[in-house]
Formats: sequence, C-alpha cells, structure tokens
Amino acid sequence: MSKTNKKNINSPILLVVLSFAIIILLGATLLCFPFSNKDRQWGNFLDNLFSATSATCVTGLNVFEDGIGEKFTFFGELVMLIMIQIGGLGFITILTFLITLVRRKIQFKDRLFLAKAVNANSLGDMIKFVRTIIIISFSVEFIGFLLCLPAFLSMYKNHVGSAIWASIFHSISSFNNAGFDILGNTSLTKGMGNALLDNMENWAFIYLQIVTMILIVLGGLSFLVIIEIFSFKKSPKQYTTFTKIVLSTTAFLLIVGTVSFILSEGFKSYNKMTLLDALFQSVTCRTAGFAVYNQANLSIGGRVISCILMFIGGSPLSTAGGIKTTTAFIIGLAMYKYLRGKQVSAYKRTYSSKMVLKAMSLLLLAFGVLIISYLSIVGFEWNNPLIKDRGEIIFELFSAFGTVGLSTGITTSLSIGSKLVICLLMFLGRLGPITMFQLFQKNMDIEEKLHYSLVEEDFLIG
Repeated sequence: MSKTNKKNINSPILLVVLSFAIIILLGATLLCFPFSNKDRQWGNFLDNLFSATSATCVTGLNVFEDGIGEKFTFFGELVMLIMIQIGGLGFITILTFLITLVRRKIQFKDRLFLAKAVNANSLGDMIKFVRTIIIISFSVEFIGFLLCLPAFLSMYKNHVGSAIWASIFHSISSFNNAGFDILGNTSLTKGMGNALLDNMENWAFIYLQIVTMILIVLGGLSFLVIIEIFSFKKSPKQYTTFTKIVLSTTAFLLIVGTVSFILSEGFKSYNKMTLLDALFQSVTCRTAGFAVYNQANLSIGGRVISCILMFIGGSPLSTAGGIKTTTAFIIGLAMYKYLRGKQVSAYKRTYSSKMVLKAMSLLLLAFGVLIISYLSIVGFEWNNPLIKDRGEIIFELFSAFGTVGLSTGITTSLSIGSKLVICLLMFLGRLGPITMFQLFQKNMDIEEKLHYSLVEEDFLIG
C-alpha cells in the first residue's frame, strides 16, 4: 500500500465519515429484522436506511406514516435511540475516541487540528474534554427525563413503564436536537387525531413544551459554552469571545424568530399561532424538529422564516446542525462593518479576513449543495401528485441540511431517488460541507507561502 493511501486511511476526517457511515448501515440492517418491527415482518431497507440516517444525523425526518412508535418494537426504538445518542455526541467526540484507538498512526498535524477545534493544548486535554462532554450529555438527559416524566405520566395513565420509556426517549431526542418521538406521526401537534396528545391534560402539554424547549436550547449551545457557564469560575463579562458570540446570536435569533412568527402566523383568520407556539417554532427550527404547530399550515412568510432559522442552526461543538450561529454572526458583522467603512470587530476583538472568507465559503458551499439537491428532487418528483408546490421541497431540503426534521408532510411520499438525495443531504449537513471537502483537499486551511509577492489589483464589483 502506498504512503498516500495510508495517509488517507489514517485521516481523522475520513475515520469519522466512515464511522458515521458504518453506524448508519448497521442501524439500518438491525431495523430491518422482524424483531425490530411490530408487524414481525422484514422491513424495507431503503426506508430503514433513511430512518437510520435521520437518527444518526439527529434530523428527525420520518418516512413512516404512523411514526416510529407504531412502526418499531422496543428493540427497534432502542436502536434508534442509540443512533441518536451517537449522532448527538458529534464529530469531535467520536473523532477523539477513534484517536485513542489509533493514536500512534495519527500525524501531529491532525492532532493539532483536533486540539485547535476544541481549544485544547494537547491530546490529553482533548480526551478530558470528551469525557466532560459525555458527563454533561448524560447528566442533562437524566435531568430532562425526570422533568419530562410528570407530563408523560399524565399522558400514559396507569402505564408507568410506557411513561418512563417515553420520557427517556424524549429527553435524549430533545437534548440531541433529533426531533424523533414515539407518540405517533404528529410530533407534539395537538388536534391531528393523535389520541395520546389530544387526551393529554393542558397543564402537562404546556409543561412538556417548556421542558422540551429548554433541552433543545441547551443541546444547541456549544459544549464549550455550557462548560464555561456552569463552571461558575467567571462572570459574564469574563466569558470568552466565542461564548459571548454564541449566547448573543442565539438570543437574537430566538427573539427575532418568535416576533416574526407572531407577525406572520399570529394574526391569520385561521390556524393562528399563539405566543408559546411561536416561541416553540423559533426554538425547534434551530435543528430540533419537534412541532406543536402543523407545518403545512405555515404561510409563505412563516416558511421563509423557518428556512432561514433552519439554515443557520445551532452552534459549533453542539448537537445541532446548520451553518452555525458563529458563521451567521461573522458574515452579518462583516457586511455591517463593510457598509460603514469600519474594521471587522466586536467584543473588543478584531477578526481576520481569512475567517470572513471561510464563513462566506461555507455559506456558498451550503447554497450550492441545496441548489443541486433541489434540482435533483424536482426531477425525481416531476409528476408526483402528492407534492402540491415546489415550496414544500425547498422546506424539506432546508430541514434535511440543517438536520432539523420539520416537514410539511411530503417525506412519506418521496420517491426512492429523492429519499437517497435527502439521506446524503442529512449526512452532509451533520458533518458539514467544509469537513467533507477537507477529505479531498488537505491544504484547505493551510496558508500558501510564496517567495515572491504579486501586484494587488482592484476591479469593478457589483
């Protein structure tokens, strides 16, 4: 085997891509077995591949009309939950775990890349960071389980075991921003024929919404931010710039999203959205995928707002997808400062043109992927009578890329080709376009060093 091939095999990015792919294929295979399905029949591999991809990429898109709770047995649901947990732990966690297995084969520059990704000074610090992530994840999920339990006890009257399992599943799915539940095919939307939800006491339903939102927001924050906040070693003024950017951008998007949904959906003559619904929609669009409002009833403005929020997603080193809050922040800041003729700066720090260029590149790559995916699905679904308009396809694509899981209801009616496109989009959305391109271009983040300088020239733009 050549040295080049060995380097490719030992590439940490390739290792993580392959590990995600193996988890998805293994999960899809397990879901196909009769003991995973309530009808005790062999499952359809493509549908199970879609479900496994959606779970591992913590998306929540569902191809089963009655939901995974009616499709899978306890074992099948457990397989889904394990994939959600692995997918939620994320890129750096799995990568560092793999490094501990093959660390002698990992090159110094790859270790340096990983250390920089988590603000660590050494491989030992990375391992410590991963352990902290795991402790935080399991702790929040356990607390979430305890908080969700009263609501599910109200839902599953006289069925304590079912309430406990539903609470465990919901807590893990919420914190990992997966959007899957075992309550049926209507997510958390009342009035759509879901007996469990429609018979749920009103206080329990509102309480569950609030707990779910808290878990989603915590999962969408970076683990770096959570560690810094809950270490209680610093006052808010002493937080790192990264933490300040994440918290301020997250708060801004949640507030603006809520107000925008109230303006677009709260004053309609039918299917009005309440303030709590608007807040939940703003939160869940940040890559969670649960819904308390029927997405098919969203106005055009509501869909546009949802797509923007889904596209941005959560923060780096979190359980969320999208281009991330920090990317949106630096692009918005650069545009604002450029129009005012000022240096790109905020929170008493300046930011390099390389950072702005990387953020813009990610934005354009993401849009390029979405455009190609849209053209592909339009071709596959050209004569599909179940898709009322092309806007539903756009909504589905933004949801898949942002690993959100919200849908207007077309997922189950997609053709084989479209489902495969959605699977690839969820996979790419979870790992990130930049990460995937680094598989083929190793020098992407390396600055070119020349022994000469070229003459700088400006030309007309716009």
